Amino acid sequence: MAPRAGTSESAATRIVLLALAAGQFLMALDSSVMNVSIATVAEDVGTTVTGVQGAITAYTLVMAMFMIPGGKVGALIGRKRAFMIGCVIYGCGSLTTALAPNLPVLLLGWSFLEGIGAALILPAIVALVASNFATERRPAAYGLVAAAGAVAIAVGPLIGGVATTYFSWRWVFAGEVVMVLGILVLAGRITDALIGERPRIDLVGTVLSALGLGIFVYGVLRSDEWGWFQPKPDAPSWLGVSLVVWFMLAGLLLVWLFLRWEARMVKRRREPLVDPGMLHNKQLTGGLTMFFFQYLVQMGVFFVVPLYLSVALGLSALKTGARILPLSVTLLAAAILIPRYFPDVSPRRVVRLGTLALLAGAVVLMAALDADAGAEVVTLPLLLIGLGMGALASQLGSVTVSAVPEAQSAEVGGVQNAVTNLGASIGTALAGSIMIAALTSSFLTSVEQNPAIPSEVKSQATVELESGVPFLSDAQLESALDDAGTSNKVTEAALDANDEARIDGLRAALAILAFAALLAMFFTSRIPKTQPRSTGP
Repeated sequence: MAPRAGTSESAATRIVLLALAAGQFLMALDSSVMNVSIATVAEDVGTTVTGVQGAITAYTLVMAMFMIPGGKVGALIGRKRAFMIGCVIYGCGSLTTALAPNLPVLLLGWSFLEGIGAALILPAIVALVASNFATERRPAAYGLVAAAGAVAIAVGPLIGGVATTYFSWRWVFAGEVVMVLGILVLAGRITDALIGERPRIDLVGTVLSALGLGIFVYGVLRSDEWGWFQPKPDAPSWLGVSLVVWFMLAGLLLVWLFLRWEARMVKRRREPLVDPGMLHNKQLTGGLTMFFFQYLVQMGVFFVVPLYLSVALGLSALKTGARILPLSVTLLAAAILIPRYFPDVSPRRVVRLGTLALLAGAVVLMAALDADAGAEVVTLPLLLIGLGMGALASQLGSVTVSAVPEAQSAEVGGVQNAVTNLGASIGTALAGSIMIAALTSSFLTSVEQNPAIPSEVKSQATVELESGVPFLSDAQLESALDDAGTSNKVTEAALDANDEARIDGLRAALAILAFAALLAMFFTSRIPKTQPRSTGP
């Protein structure tokens, strides 16, 4: 039951909201906080950069695999208990990571324990907002919780940069342990939803959903290394097609089998992991679709902009994080102020305007990028993108949960977070692969057309670039060319080509993100025109 109005209860709901928003912030922080410190972490635990990137990938995979079962666990043991157990597991993972002497321990703490904890916490947050806030107050609550997650992604590089530069990356995870303890203290004020009859866990459905989502996401995450369709040189393939395609197809097939199995469970009047009938709900599928596109664009932007600032412009991690902060300002403003000052506004209108802001931000940034441009060109686009993200955050959580009975809110939470995980994975992978493809093509064209570069250098560049090119800063490229013994004339020509190619790659990535935002506009008609209203206890 949602708490009623009153001074003490109002204070209690603020504490509840703080606990849930802090939980969302903590879950999202791990997605970005260590990206600026990968090399330092690798050296500290005696592994390679690839090993640490593998740990980050494994964290994403564990979350993707167990998000839907994690939602069902909340219905089995209680949403509040699932939230608190998830926090304890996550805290143990953070402590293990902070003390990790080597890669296996890092994988255990960061990838497995934190991933399992997140799979319990995130679906529970969705259900607990529904059980602690009246229907008309949920848009504001969901908006603030979602905004906390997005802000964590935005400030993650700044936090990671400060910790790594002045202290140690380990202090980030030690800080997470302290934050978990604070959340557990605050969580005592949370009102749990009534459980009713305790369901049984559908083990077959759990295996099918975990394998399906895990295999699909794994394929997407490998696209940069293996190639989307045509396999890169020395990359694994089957029948001449990249394994990415086969992993994605296998994942989709398993998800289809999962839905068929769930339909069979419902037909036999047994408890399904997820009721497939929910997917016939126009409002729910509309909200889930918009969540997918929001996270696709959002994570693509958080991939592209830091690359431009840190690699193309050579800014430090601290300065890069500071330049991204304007996004957090408009994001929080929109997420908090829209529900407060426009409580009866049409969700469809807000979602459409938010999607248009995402589109406008991507287009303005794409037009502003230039080899001679400075860091200030990202400010206006990020303000627009933050405004769009905040507008979507203020509505979508309430839209999805209000589409089904409150008893199914934990299931919706599991599906919702699985969808956002898919969108985030695809957005990052798509932006990265499009950027590298455009960069490679642009660099090769510039090299081929430049008479100052000898033909043997052109041939060598073609072979190396086609096998996969990194996104290099001028300093990195100049160092590599010096090691190769190239002349000053060739070095200067290559640096000019790299400047142009980097911008072309970034523009191509932003173009695909803008296209995704435009495509999302076609699905906004499934968002309701009116705000959900409480029908009483």
